[in-house]
Amino acid sequence: MKNPVQWLRSLAFTVQMYLAMLVLGIVFAPWAVVSPKGARTACKTYARWVIWTARWMVGIRCELRGQVPDGEVIVAAKHQSFLDIIMIFNAVPSARFIMKRELMWTPVIGVYAKRLGCVPVNRGKRGAAIAKMVKDVAKESTEPGQLIIYSQGTRVAPGAKKPYKIGTAVLYEGLSQPCIPAATNVGVFWPRSGIYRKPGLAVVEFLEPMQPGIRRAEFMEQLEELVETRSDALMREAGFNPGQTVPQV
Repeated sequence: MKNPVQWLRSLAFTVQMYLAMLVLGIVFAPWAVVSPKGARTACKTYARWVIWTARWMVGIRCELRGQVPDGEVIVAAKHQSFLDIIMIFNAVPSARFIMKRELMWTPVIGVYAKRLGCVPVNRGKRGAAIAKMVKDVAKESTEPGQLIIYSQGTRVAPGAKKPYKIGTAVLYEGLSQPCIPAATNVGVFWPRSGIYRKPGLAVVEFLEPMQPGIRRAEFMEQLEELVETRSDALMREAGFNPGQTVPQV
């Protein structure tokens, strides 16, 4: 049964989080229009605001583990909710995301994503989408940065299973960059949808780099094993049994 006080705190947190997105988006807009640095500063400010307010409003503490990636790398991350996006973006120096095309047309998020050099993907076209993604990544690579990709292609609730998509391996081969797997347990506290937030320690953990040169099938097998095993361990640490699914409220 949900705690009604915690539900109200979660509602207040969610409302202020989106209001802050709108306000900061407007305040930083003039700088963001003329400079990608302005867009990045706005997004970093917003990420820190969300992390700070999550702590005192709903009791979610955020922790990073492992070596934070820098330089030109691919970060292949487990994706459970909006919180892992916020934590990764705040942690790495110069993140840009592989993201579904529809988000590029949303207010505030879409505008800033374009300024950051995020790469849209049409998930419905599969092979053609992968080829275009690689081309677009190369086109946007004007300065060193960390390319964030969610290998399952969507948010996956704790306990749910979703296959890993080949796009990560294609980028890994095409860019010849190290791949940093990233595990998380954030969905235990902040679900992929719904309002209710549970107090606890949300963790994103950067794992050991996978250096260029691993064959495609082996790379995908290793990546899934590393991320899923470590994510399950983090969820167990948070008191969640990975054999069950968190209900969305």
